[in-house]
Amino acid sequence: MSEVGYGARELRRARYAVAVVFCVHGAVTGSFATRVPWIQDHAGVSAGRLGLALAFPALGASVAMPLAGWVSHRFGARTALRGLLALWTLALVLPSLAPNLVVLCAALFAYGAAAGMSDVAMNALGVEVENRLGRSIMSGLHGMWSVGALIGSAAGTLAAHLGSDARLHHALAAATLTVVGLVACGGVLDLRPAEDEEAPPRFALPPRSALLIGAVGFCAVFAEGASLDWSAVYLRDVLDTSAGLAAACTTAFTLTMAVARLAGDRVVDRFGAVRTVRVGGVGAALGGLLVVVAPDPAVAMGGFGLMGLGIAVVVPLAFAAAGRSGPNPSQAIAGVATITYTSGLIAPSAIGTVADATSLVVSFGLVTFLACGLVVLAGVLRTGDRTRTKPAGVSPAGAGARGQGS
Repeated sequence: MSEVGYGARELRRARYAVAVVFCVHGAVTGSFATRVPWIQDHAGVSAGRLGLALAFPALGASVAMPLAGWVSHRFGARTALRGLLALWTLALVLPSLAPNLVVLCAALFAYGAAAGMSDVAMNALGVEVENRLGRSIMSGLHGMWSVGALIGSAAGTLAAHLGSDARLHHALAAATLTVVGLVACGGVLDLRPAEDEEAPPRFALPPRSALLIGAVGFCAVFAEGASLDWSAVYLRDVLDTSAGLAAACTTAFTLTMAVARLAGDRVVDRFGAVRTVRVGGVGAALGGLLVVVAPDPAVAMGGFGLMGLGIAVVVPLAFAAAGRSGPNPSQAIAGVATITYTSGLIAPSAIGTVADATSLVVSFGLVTFLACGLVVLAGVLRTGDRTRTKPAGVSPAGAGARGQGS
């Protein structure tokens, strides 16, 4: 099979298509998050048992992520993404159907597995488009994920306000997002492995190249998870603000992350990944310091905003570096994704545990310390050279792939 290159028009189409895929993926997350209280009531579980159940999406994702590379190798990148994304959008209906804790945990495990595999597949294709274009697009793609999450959460908030049954809401959302996702997948790059290329293993530990890159993502996601879950509590309990102002801080942090990611590619193209992450790390550490020493809510909100700006582009750049770090991009991306998912899983509980033993101020001192890790570790993102990885023969499933005409 001869290699087929992609022209500027096809690459532009592929970029927009994968951007829509990211948006759809985020919309599923936003749709689910807003109906968690309804799901808790329907399943009849306590807050403690709900916390246990909410650990299962990350567990499912961590187990299933390594499979994404094998699926892409077996079926081709476009077909794999189409199937995995449909599994993810349709999995949205599962948690709302659960009548008890055991079924809810199983549903959330499946939900997380579908999320993780589609996450790896879409990031691998995003990295491939970025490599072929020769400029940064991953920050903007993750910004589109945030936009999708905001859209999904807005629709979910409206559904909750109207008192609608989450089973109906999620069925309608899943159907709509599945159709949009399938249409969008028709425009992504259709990459297939070479005939003599060995299939990646179904399950494998993260490659060594992914560990340090994953550590950078770990620091950023820990700060993100801590800020999202605890910023409102921090303002309420430490600075004695109103519930409305405390909630506004979390919303502002989310919007700051989304805007920074959408604008981040221009910054990365101008200054490079390493310098961008180092400066961002300094900003995030200063933001964390402001939170720790804040005498009033305004200073703390400024600190959270600065932290959001500092960490916004780190995870997209970690995925991009993983995709250029070795002969099996999907395996490396799966490794980085597993590490970052783990960080997101442990961050909220770690902050709570430290706060119980000491105080929330000390907890965010830990966040500030980890933000400094971005400055120290940023150099590991200097992996690969985008200008040397643009040939048409590189696939998300591994090196030596052949492009198929779209």
